[in-house]
Amino acid sequence: MLELIAPFFPGLTASGIATLLFATFLGGLVRGFTGFGFAMVFMPLASVVLGPVAALGLIWVIDVPFALPLAARSAKRAEWREVVPLLIAATLTLPIGLTLLVWLDQTTMRWLLSSLVLATVALLASGWRYHGQPGIPLSLGVGALSGLCNGLASIGGMPLAVFWLGAQRNDRHKTRANMQTYFGLGTIVSGTILWIKGILGVAALMMALPLFLIYGAGLWIGTHAFRLASEQTFRRIAYMTIFLSAIAGLPLWDALLGR
Repeated sequence: MLELIAPFFPGLTASGIATLLFATFLGGLVRGFTGFGFAMVFMPLASVVLGPVAALGLIWVIDVPFALPLAARSAKRAEWREVVPLLIAATLTLPIGLTLLVWLDQTTMRWLLSSLVLATVALLASGWRYHGQPGIPLSLGVGALSGLCNGLASIGGMPLAVFWLGAQRNDRHKTRANMQTYFGLGTIVSGTILWIKGILGVAALMMALPLFLIYGAGLWIGTHAFRLASEQTFRRIAYMTIFLSAIAGLPLWDALLGR
């Protein structure tokens, strides 16, 4: 199978292509199950193979055909008074994150990426919950942080995970709808900025072509598994999958694995 799709991934080894296939499927599974988490799974692993900048462009191309329909279906259930301020603030800080992405070296970015993901999972798994109704200042602050993380490594879902998964008031259906609506709208904004910055290109599109089917399969399985999961199972699976992906992407293992 790898020989058939190798021309879509020029310069990559068989193990590198296999890593991208695995990261895409696992990320799609988490995204379908939770409504977020594709980048938090995909980026630590794909950055090892491609580097953070190329991985950022690839993740956008893979996700865009799926993010928009998911957002359209989830929009009726979303809390728009929370989604809109978040999106506005994220749009303003996304270019700052992209500037940092280009400026920092790849190893530093991978350490930063995995550390941010691990810190987020630790906070969520600790049982911390936000009590109360968020006001506009809090929503704007979370949105600004989301935009910064999105530009850095397409992990804008991390602050949102803390904001919505850690919210006592939201059940898993509301959380998932908010996430999918936000990401669908954010995809349009981020794609425009990525194109202007020259991060999107033919190479990303070529690599994405064989990954669409893998991602779609993961999304489908994750979406159907979500209907069977309890609230507790929902959170545990999301946290564990993201945690393991972040650990695997640490530069700490480079010498051991010869990468």
